Amino acid sequence: MKEPRKDNNVSTSEKKDAATDLQSLGEGLYKQMEQGEFPWIKIPSRSTENIYYSPELRQYILGDRKVKRSARNIRHIRPFTQLVWTAFFAHKLSTQRKTSTLRDVYYSAQAYEMSFKDQSESDNIITDLETAIGSAREDFNIFPEERSAVFGDITIEYTVPGYEGRQMNLTSHPDGLMVGPALTYSEFVKTSADKVIAIEKGGLFTRFIEENVHKKHNALLVLTAGQAPRATRHFIHRLNKELELPVYILTDGDPWGMHIAMVIISGSANAAHVRDLTTPDAKWSGVWASDIVDYKLPSVPLTEIDIKRLHELQRDPRYKDDLWQREIKIFMKIRKKAEQEAFSRYGLTYIVDEYLPSKLEETK
Repeated sequence: MKEPRKDNNVSTSEKKDAATDLQSLGEGLYKQMEQGEFPWIKIPSRSTENIYYSPELRQYILGDRKVKRSARNIRHIRPFTQLVWTAFFAHKLSTQRKTSTLRDVYYSAQAYEMSFKDQSESDNIITDLETAIGSAREDFNIFPEERSAVFGDITIEYTVPGYEGRQMNLTSHPDGLMVGPALTYSEFVKTSADKVIAIEKGGLFTRFIEENVHKKHNALLVLTAGQAPRATRHFIHRLNKELELPVYILTDGDPWGMHIAMVIISGSANAAHVRDLTTPDAKWSGVWASDIVDYKLPSVPLTEIDIKRLHELQRDPRYKDDLWQREIKIFMKIRKKAEQEAFSRYGLTYIVDEYLPSKLEETK
């Protein structure tokens, strides 16, 4: 049984003390007002001109450019006030050891007569707060809605209030366990797995559980449910870093599936300010464009939006390696796309019995 690797670094499962940083932010604003200043906050710019791809880190990062929000500027008053309220609310969550969803934050603001025109505006302010204090929103207990899941032989120990010390093996629920706050920050006790298989779609995740893929391939199965939420990407990162498990990613055979895999591997520009979300050595194992040809999969034509996306990926520095460029070119040549379920043309278990073993061997 594999146990977590021990080293002298702070574990990625140990949450940053965001409450202290939030309090420091508030104290700084209070001192500014005591000194007769209009309060202001300086935060790293999230403009596209300040986002760079780092070949060393193999992910997008923010540059050194900063922006200042000040109550002195009439145009800044609304976003400045929203940011201060969000910091207050996040501090309340952190100190009271409560959690909130992104949607909850939007509605909770109304109880304080704080105005957001829609959830996208409140989500954007939460991201500003992340950059202002250097902590991910998960560190101050704000999470998206749960939709991904994990299944396999790993025993975890909860650290959330009221459940501290309780252990659970993740084969205990036949549908898998949702990747929520409690699981994201649990401790890894032991596992017999020697790999992680991340799966885009729920139907295939269920099929893999039914066909005992976790036993046949000694794997932990992670459902990303489309684009993997940040908590899921962090959880995959932890499995790879702390347990040293290689990660294999299975998506639909289209440009959007490619991007789902790449965000797990190298992150996204939108989260350039956050670390510990990427798994740079993870492998995109399919469905490839070449698989559509080699396996004669049922397919449909690429749309103009698909083709436009392929051109964008072709220019993206994350896709410079030979595999990615080769598959992009094949997609452009055949102008076809296929779903994971297309393998069912050969029988319900073909993808488990034939395709998966082949791809794990090919991409290891």
